Amino acid sequence: MQFPDYRPRRMRQSEAFRRMIRETVLTTDDLILPLFAVGGKKVKEPIASMPGQFHLSSDHLTTVCKQAADAGIPAVILFGIPEKKDPLGTGAYAKDGTVQRAVKAVKDAVPDLSVITDVCLCQYTDHGHCGMLDGQIIDNDATLDLLARTAVSHAEAGADMVAPSDMMDGRVAEIREALDEGGFERVPIMSYAAKYCSAYYGPFREAADSAPKFGDRRTYQMDPANAEEAVREATLDIEEGADIIMVKPALAYLDVIYRIRQEFDLPVAAYNVSGEYAMIKAAEQMGWLDGQKVMMETLTAIKRAGADMILTYFALEAAKALGR
Repeated sequence: MQFPDYRPRRMRQSEAFRRMIRETVLTTDDLILPLFAVGGKKVKEPIASMPGQFHLSSDHLTTVCKQAADAGIPAVILFGIPEKKDPLGTGAYAKDGTVQRAVKAVKDAVPDLSVITDVCLCQYTDHGHCGMLDGQIIDNDATLDLLARTAVSHAEAGADMVAPSDMMDGRVAEIREALDEGGFERVPIMSYAAKYCSAYYGPFREAADSAPKFGDRRTYQMDPANAEEAVREATLDIEEGADIIMVKPALAYLDVIYRIRQEFDLPVAAYNVSGEYAMIKAAEQMGWLDGQKVMMETLTAIKRAGADMILTYFALEAAKALGR
């Protein structure tokens, strides 16, 4: 049998050769660790649907953040679970709110670690939606001021970056204007630009107690069938002042990550969400797959699709696997 002169297997025969021609290289610099902040002291409560993840009071939170920094992870993103909820989500923008206290604690303890904050209302409203209600309709424009107030309160607490995840139209412009007016023009915005209405968020909603009490989020989060719309959403957010654009979830939307990477020259983030994490962990616990290998293959695929940074609950495990 006649073979062509080029034989691909020649360059696969040793680990050294495989490393030399590897096209996509995952590093700890690509990772952002999501964390769940709660009030109180000495609180470290496991999240049942997300093995290895916890609700953390500030004392435990700072310990994990030190571990992240020591592992070479450049940033964390904080989600807050308030002690009380109300229709206006006032805990989101309270000066002494859960996230605001957590940001201060982390920046005091680990000043070189970048702290990103999620800007949304769903964890703080008693109805579980990401915006204000007009009856049972989500009032887009009435929500914008509260999101801006939330972002400014996070910046005042010391946040290095804010990340609006609400999917309200016009929120990036509103937040950018409020930050600039408040003297925080150096605080960048990482926008959840293409956030899909996904079933993969289930474990997160349990962890953050943020499931909507009625209806769903299809009127403001994106239809999973749409890709062109993701480009339009990203375009709008960039025009409004976003510094980083995000695609969420990641695995079922690798094509969207690739498309966004090809269309725009801004940094692209991807969120390896709770359901993606939980599926791997569950299969690993059942002995159905090698959890570490699947974790690394998954994260590499997200980077190969075009993500410059990956928000992932695997961050600490991945950093260890990468040899830090």
